[in-house]
Amino acid sequence: MTSFTVNNQPVRYRLPPDTPLLWALRDASNLTGTKYGCGTGDCGACTVDIDGRAVRSCQVPIGRIEGSVVTTIEGLSRDRSHPVQQAFLAANVGQCGYCIPGMVMAAAALIHHNPDPSEALIRTAITNLCRCGIYPRLIEAIQRAARAARGEETIPAAPMPGTDPADAARVVPALVPGAMREE
Repeated sequence: MTSFTVNNQPVRYRLPPDTPLLWALRDASNLTGTKYGCGTGDCGACTVDIDGRAVRSCQVPIGRIEGSVVTTIEGLSRDRSHPVQQAFLAANVGQCGYCIPGMVMAAAALIHHNPDPSEALIRTAITNLCRCGIYPRLIEAIQRAARAARGEETIPAAPMPGTDPADAARVVPALVPGAMREE
């Protein structure tokens, strides 16, 4: 069994130690904000924070992070109050949105380690791929998030998501047991 902390909760996975963290998070913990993109560590859709570092979770076996602290997009800020989340929403960074959780996690780790990143540093540090081409908005959003984190700028609060996760099954009939069954 492998034990570590995920989003401030201790977890023990009864999975082989060579199981990629991505699959432990998505399949065993139902934390589906961490996306599968390429499986080779190139795209960054699966980026999470492990002990303060942005890491591609598809490349990390759970046995290698025993005792670590993992933060996923779900654990960064449930109410979207993290400066990176606010800046991404204010700048309308997301298009299709698939890469955004990984980008948010990479940007949050960058700002944590460098509270005033230059454009050159952002381009070097954020190697996540986006097929929609959001890069010009991405750089400005990360710089704005850094200013907000330093207290130099205020970003209007992001709206709350429309559906409370506890209510999701009531909203999506396919998730309600028996709702799709023909009588």
